[in-house]
Amino acid sequence: MQTHRSGGILYKELSYALVGCAQRVHSELGPGFPEKVYDKALAHELAKTRIAFQAQARFEVSYDGIACGEFRVDFYVDGKIIVEIKAAEAICKQHEAQVLAYLKASGAHLAILLNFGEASLRVKRFVSKGVVL
Repeated sequence: MQTHRSGGILYKELSYALVGCAQRVHSELGPGFPEKVYDKALAHELAKTRIAFQAQARFEVSYDGIACGEFRVDFYVDGKIIVEIKAAEAICKQHEAQVLAYLKASGAHLAILLNFGEASLRVKRFVSKGVVL
């Protein structure tokens, strides 16, 4: 799989466009709503911007060659970026651990955690191990 890097940032143009969509949603709605509100608004904004995405994308978890279950990510953008949405007072270690687990199990190279619950949109990027920028 070829990764697209620009200026040391993995999928720079796509991730900037994605974060721009999230910023527009946060700017209009502000904090305080449940995650599902931001989820629907971000899906609308991504579609308006013509960014390819799959909402509630499913991934399988395997261990020692057997399927153990599955998980869903809020968005899988352009088959490259996992996006997880939160509407919390702050991003905590549990949120980060969840995103890191999703990143590892999915085989994706980049995950972005968006927290709409703070006064300003909080964005955290996670790059999988082994990806050289």
